[in-house]
Amino acid sequence: MKRYTLSYSAIIIFCVVLVTMINSGTTAAHQPSDYEILSSFENALINVVEKSMPAIVSISTQKTQIKEGKPITRPSGASGFLFREDGYILTNEHVVEDANNIKVRLHNGTSYDAKIIGADKNTDVAVIKIDTHDVCPVLTMADPRNIRVGQLAIAIGDPLQYRYTVTSGIVSGKSRCFHPHEDRDLFQYHYNYLQTDAWIHPGSSGGPLLNIHGEVLGINTLKQGEGSTFAVNCDIAETIGQKLIAHGSIIRGYIDADMRNNSRGIRVRSVKINSAAFRSGLKRNDIILEYDGEKVTNISEFENIIMEYPIGKKCVLKVLRNSQEITLNIPIEEMPLKLVGRSVDTDSASWKKLGLAVRDIGNGSHLRYEYLTPEDRGLMVEQVNGISPGFKAKILKGMLLVAIDGQEVVDVRTLETILHQKQDGSDVILDVKGINGSEKITLKLY
Repeated sequence: MKRYTLSYSAIIIFCVVLVTMINSGTTAAHQPSDYEILSSFENALINVVEKSMPAIVSISTQKTQIKEGKPITRPSGASGFLFREDGYILTNEHVVEDANNIKVRLHNGTSYDAKIIGADKNTDVAVIKIDTHDVCPVLTMADPRNIRVGQLAIAIGDPLQYRYTVTSGIVSGKSRCFHPHEDRDLFQYHYNYLQTDAWIHPGSSGGPLLNIHGEVLGINTLKQGEGSTFAVNCDIAETIGQKLIAHGSIIRGYIDADMRNNSRGIRVRSVKINSAAFRSGLKRNDIILEYDGEKVTNISEFENIIMEYPIGKKCVLKVLRNSQEITLNIPIEEMPLKLVGRSVDTDSASWKKLGLAVRDIGNGSHLRYEYLTPEDRGLMVEQVNGISPGFKAKILKGMLLVAIDGQEVVDVRTLETILHQKQDGSDVILDVKGINGSEKITLKLY
């Protein structure tokens, strides 16, 4: 009975509002009957569902996990929706994580193989694509400024493999923040979830939460508790989706310091040793008052703004230190691996021999780095082992590794092949590019 109560709460609110409107604007002779009111609501809901269905898809994946030394492949099902006419689909990151095979089934029964365009663990948003010559039906995003607590919400997805299940409720809350217990290191956007009482279950993930106009309020993602569901806000979902299409990944700016809100600004509790902030003079107990001439209001807003800065761009901070205001120029770094849900491949030759964690740079990545151009090719240094040859040679996180002993490294596989051919203890010359330009660095391999 509880589930029906949740659904009918939305109906009751709708009816009360409608009756109020009718009473205030019509004469008694023209007032519709209770049946006509409920029928009107029912038809409106049906129209939204029927209009939206063609753009909503079922997603099937095969995921392989290693258990007790043996690979185990399990099927999984979820939901998504088309948001571009050329076949791009929004869903959740956890839907496609570790998937080695993805199939998409449209409402008309047509099935396609799909490929991952990009996925972002921090927001639980992913984009996959099907190749089709047809113009795809799409859902449009709602205006986030118009989302109101109490408005109707309709969830559509494939819970428990029941395709195109429709549930309804209301927007129960806005600006919710959720931090998964299993990954507390993961950086979370502040207040990026909507809360709804529209029922979802495993398989609903990735499906849309709609308003009465058939516009997307958010992407259904979490069942927080009985009677409570979270959805990624439509504004963040669309922004992240378009960035994933453009770059394949989300590259976020970061000041590597532990900071907390303070009555006068933001108090620095500690600064990561050898980080750009550390090298630029930011210290423990500094109070950040301004950034680039703008007054600091709170840590959440400050972190979100810094995330959008190009990597390598210098942010001018006005800080209060020992009752004196001073100015610091802090180069913005890329967010550390653990905060974006990735880890170092400790078995790689680049980590074992150089002490460097590297990754390929995607198309358009130069737009996120102040010091890169469209012509630059190479591998981005994501982390440096503090006791490694790379660290001793003063290779810094954020440098672009262009070549080793004159051989260009256009991808990780090329670098691994070159390093496997090198003898331990031999000298190599690395061509790198950073915020101070290009240089050659000689180091001795482990």
